[in-house]
Amino acid sequence: MPGHLAQRFGPDSPSIPSTCLCEDAPVRRERLPPWHEYKRLLDGREVLIRPIRPEDAEPLRAGFSLLRPEEIRQRFLYAIKELTPETAARLTRPDPEQEFALVVAEPQPPGEALIGAVARIAITPGTREAEFAILVSHFISGMGLGRLLMLRLVRWARRKQLTKLYGDVLEHNTAMLGLAHSLGFHRETSDSAGLARITLDLASATYIE
Repeated sequence: MPGHLAQRFGPDSPSIPSTCLCEDAPVRRERLPPWHEYKRLLDGREVLIRPIRPEDAEPLRAGFSLLRPEEIRQRFLYAIKELTPETAARLTRPDPEQEFALVVAEPQPPGEALIGAVARIAITPGTREAEFAILVSHFISGMGLGRLLMLRLVRWARRKQLTKLYGDVLEHNTAMLGLAHSLGFHRETSDSAGLARITLDLASATYIE
């Protein structure tokens, strides 16, 4: 199963500068629901960006087995050997009032589509702040999807009238730190060794759509 999934998303993508962006896919006839959009990657593959669904739990677990250890540490900040069914079920059922999660998936029905990236935001209880996390697998990395997903999280946070977006990033995760800096995030000192906290003042970052 994992080998088959890897073939569907193709071999490791060539090195592409992070400033390159994926393109809008050709116009389709169907009207898409909110937060849904097709994109064509620079290597020609088409993906669908959409909210996560409960049916994504098993594909999420299958895709997890294809991740490199470093990718897992960058997302969870520590090593995890397996995404348990319970964890996958929780991740695919966000609280619509407090959480939001997007996936970059094959243009197939939920439950059948391989997931190549996940972006999540959760409001910190009792505040107008939210924490984010983004994981883009090496199969589709380097094509601007991290930036696109971050901008979608910022848009959701603004619609919720939040004031700050923040996340903890490994100090050697230069790709995420560089992306955050380009979008106006500020780096703060973290209480945990090896981590950097990056924050975005949503009121002042008016240049981000």
